Parts: sequence; structure tokens; C-alpha cells
Amino acid sequence: MKRYKFPQQCKSALAATIISLLLASCAGQKTVSTTKKPTTAVSSVSQTDKAPQSARDYLDLAKGLDAAEAIPLMVTAAELLSGEAQHRKALWLANQISPLLVTTAGSLTDTGKLKDQYRLFITKATSLQALAYHQLALEQLTLADSLTKEHQLHHQLAYYRQLAKVQQSRELAVDAADAALRAFVIDDFASNDDVFALWQSLSDLSQWQLKQLEQLNPPYIKGWQQLLSFAFQFGDNPPQFNRYLSQWQRKFSEHPALAIIDSLKTAERDSKTIENIAVLLPLSGKQAAAGNAAQQGLLAAYQNNDAVSLHFIDTNTLDMSALVLTFNEQTIDFVIGPLLKPHVQAYLAQEELQVPTLLLNVPDEQVLKPHQVALSMRPEDEAIQAASSLSRRNYQFPVVLSHQDKVSTRIARAFADQWLKMTGNSPEVVPFEQGKRMQTDLTASLDVGLSKSRIKDLKRRVKQTLKTETRNRRDVDMIYLVGSPKQTKLLKPYIDVNISPFAEVIPVFASSRSHSALNDRSDTRDLTGLTFSEMPWLLESKQQNKQLAQMSQQLWPQRSDGLQRIFAMGYDSFALATKIAAMQANPFVRHFGQTGVLKLNGNNILTRSLIWGRYRKDKVQEIAMD
Repeated sequence: MKRYKFPQQCKSALAATIISLLLASCAGQKTVSTTKKPTTAVSSVSQTDKAPQSARDYLDLAKGLDAAEAIPLMVTAAELLSGEAQHRKALWLANQISPLLVTTAGSLTDTGKLKDQYRLFITKATSLQALAYHQLALEQLTLADSLTKEHQLHHQLAYYRQLAKVQQSRELAVDAADAALRAFVIDDFASNDDVFALWQSLSDLSQWQLKQLEQLNPPYIKGWQQLLSFAFQFGDNPPQFNRYLSQWQRKFSEHPALAIIDSLKTAERDSKTIENIAVLLPLSGKQAAAGNAAQQGLLAAYQNNDAVSLHFIDTNTLDMSALVLTFNEQTIDFVIGPLLKPHVQAYLAQEELQVPTLLLNVPDEQVLKPHQVALSMRPEDEAIQAASSLSRRNYQFPVVLSHQDKVSTRIARAFADQWLKMTGNSPEVVPFEQGKRMQTDLTASLDVGLSKSRIKDLKRRVKQTLKTETRNRRDVDMIYLVGSPKQTKLLKPYIDVNISPFAEVIPVFASSRSHSALNDRSDTRDLTGLTFSEMPWLLESKQQNKQLAQMSQQLWPQRSDGLQRIFAMGYDSFALATKIAAMQANPFVRHFGQTGVLKLNGNNILTRSLIWGRYRKDKVQEIAMD
């Protein structure tokens, strides 16, 4: 951008005009007064001697001064206008001052002007955020950050505070937490209340979000991470949690979170004993296989527990209106299910049912009541985690290859929306069809077809034998594939062969829809290099229950991947029956299950953090991505 240097006389005239306009605007505001007092010379003097407090006071002081002296006072006035919630006036004044600060860079005498410009960026961001222009506010903060890097300035407290607010408004909890942690360490007046606020925001992060925060390396993150890890794993067991808290105190004796440790230590909870659990599943009809898989998962976790009785009820033959009577007769303490969405809708329609319930599907519209919790297996959640993780790995130009079925389209849209939120750029989404057109759609997305056309035209023009290689487009640095295992097994090698030998390899990532545990036991060389997200149950990993996985393989060697996931959900649901009360009382409690690390959010929905795997020649390995 071309820089202009205003003559000093012009700057002074502009400054005077700006001050006059804003003062006239302030004078135009209506005030209510019961009596009128004449202005006297004495009162004028006393006002002049009084220390400036308001934006108007600073503008009055700036009148008659040259631009160099007036600008810092005007900058302060803009800050005060924003602090007085006069955000549109603050923006107007800041925008008028900015041109007066434009000067040639590099001079030592510019330090004050650079700091004034930095303050204006923060003022603009504060007002834009207050007016709900979150993206524009972020742009001003980005300019402030660039200014500090270019001229080796230090960020002020106001920058980090405002950045935390903006990122929270943009639903980017990791970046908001990072900014809040950086604000805390430079706040000379930070209190125990601020420590509690940090704890609340950090303990609300999902497992994958916490790992991403660790990579940003904010101040004191090691202590926070260890404290959160103890809370996530042991928060539902007060005696054990208290022992780990004491251990943490000894290890991190200088950490600011020491201020809240005593409040985290809890006594034993008086929780209601669960003796009878009703399980509502489709045990007959077309979806009986799904119901049976969930039932088998529950029984695998149950292991003939003498303290609890399971009562299985077939939702395909059930009269929902009779459930209150049934539950009373069987003294049901807890309900697991229903599994199918229509049955969930019908169940929630029974207003009289007040038994604590873990739904195995998320309702479309109904708001859950305090005693109702739903376990989410929505593929969109997985796409959001993937987009958040991959966007932090410096990929700039992703392409999303998505099959044109409803579920794949939802996943692709969720990935693209999250990518836009994270980076400000929309990835290209390329749909493909099943069958012969699948490979045609792929080559078109990589511009390989255009390259072949150019080669063909060149050979027609040049009457000599030419050695040629097709050339793929170079502006793609990552592919996110959304399709079935069969489609992925066809597309992944086709992507590989259509990458030019002289071009860099384009990494391919995928959702769990592309992964099949059945494929893992066959020839997987064509999938080498493919990275995908998955639940622990379907990927050999630290979190997988290996003994149960081996037993399941022996009993049901040909069970589909979909039924395997339902089995894992049934398995986790039994442990959740006794853990949900603790998760509601202490939101930092997590369940490390076979479907993922489960977190209860404010809408009473259990969401999952998944792990990542990668195909390496003849095997699949868990890898660290977040």
C-alpha cells in the first residue's frame, strides 16, 4: 500500500476539523437539567485545571494544539468513547485519526506514532466486536499483531483480552483460551476470580481441543494440562481425584491454579444407587441387527453384575404410552435408549416420564430436559474436529472430495464451514458420483484432464515422438476424502497415479466412513499414506479394549463396521449410566470409552473426541494429530 506523508500544516488542520466535528456531535446530544447556570470565567478555569476524565475532556485539551500533540490525546479520546459504549463514535474518530499517523517507516521518532496506531487497532477491534462485527474485529487485531512483529513491539493486555472475546464469539474455543492465558500473565491485577474463569474455559474444552491448545504453548500450559488430565480421568471419583490434586500441588507449587485446588477437592457424593436399568432397543424387524449389536455391547460391559438388573424392551413392539406403568412396576432407576430416531421422538413425547435417560440418538428438534442426555455419533462432529486439526497444519488450499449421498454431503459441508471459520477461506468441494464417473470427476478436480488435452494437442502439432507426463494442478496441498471404504479403496490409488512425478505428494485425509476394520485384515497397500479419524474401538490403539476386541472378532468375524460402532456405543452406555450424574455435577469429568473420549456439553449432548490412524503398507497405526 502506497504511503502518503501529510504536510504538518495539513495534519493540524485535519486534526482541528476532526475535533470540531466530534465536539459538535457531542454537544448535539440532549441533556436533561432542572436549572440553568451561567458559564463564568471562574468555572471555566476550574474545568481547565481539572484532570481530563472523559473523551470530551481529551478532545477539549487537543483543541488548538498541532497534530503531533493532538493525535495522542485524540487516540485516548477514541479509547474512552469505546469504554463509554459509544462504539460508532469511537470507530469514526479512530478512522479519522489513522490517516494522520501515516508516515515513512523506520525512523526512531516514529515509536510514539506506532504505539498510537497499535492503540487505534485495539480500539477499532473493541468497538467492532461490541457491534457484533466479529470478523472485522479480528482483522484489526491481525493488523495489530503484524505491527508488533514488524517493529518488535510487545502486545498489551487489551489486545489479548479483546482477542479472547473475538475468538469466543467466533466459536473458536482453543484460540480464545490461548488468548485468555496470555492475558492472565501480563495482568498486574489478576485475581482468584480470573483463575476460576480460566479453569471454567479450559475445563470446557474437548480432549482434541486441549491437545491443540498444548501445541500453541501458552504460559503455564504444562500445569494446566496435567490438572485437566487428572480432572478428566478421575473427577468422578472424589477420593482418587483428591490424591491426584495433592500430587499436583507438590509438583506445580508456583502455578497460578493453586488458588483453586482446595475448591476442586470434593467429598464423596451422595449419588442415587442404580439397581434397575431399562434398555429400549429394536430387537425385532428390519433394524433388529442394530438392536442386537447394541444389546451385545451392553452385555459385554455388564458381565452379570449382581448389583444391577437389565430389562430389555423391544421398541418395535412397545406401546410408549404404557412406559410409565412399566417403569413403575419394574422400579426402573435409569433408561438406556431408544436407538432409532423415530423411537427417540416418540419417547420424548411422553411428558410424564421423569426417569434419568441416556438416549442413543440425538433428537432433531426437542430440547432435552435436565434428566435426559443424548449420546451423539453425528459424523458432522468428526468433520469439525478434522477441519480444526488440519487447518493448524499450515495447509492452505484443501480440496474436499465427497460422494453425493446425504451423509457424505453433510460431512463435507461441516468440514468446509469449520475450515472457513478457522482460516477465513472456503475449501473447494468436489462431488463425485458412484461408478465410472468417479475417476472422471477426480481427474477433473485435479485438472489432469486439461493436461492430457494439452499433451494431445501438442503431439498433433509436433510431428515427432515426445516423452510426456501429465501435470496436476499445483494449488492443492491437501485432500479430504468423504466416501465409503470401497470408494476410498478405488480413489486413493487413482489420486496417487494422477500426481505428477515431479510434483510434491498431496496428502490424503479421510473421515471414519473411509475406514473399514474388515479392510485392515486384507491387502491395504493401495491405501498407504491415507490418514483418517476413528473411534478407539475400530483402531488398534492405547484406548482400545484389546481383549474385548479380540473376543468380538472371534464371535462376529464378518460384522459390518456400522454394527461394530453400535456395539461400542452399547458398551460405553453401561458405564455412562452411573457416570452421567458426576458429569452433570462436574462438567470437567470425561468418559474414556470405546466410542471416543466423551464430554457432556451444556445442551446435555455427549460429544466425542476421536483418534487418528494411518495406513502404512500392510498395517494401520494410531498416530498423533491433534
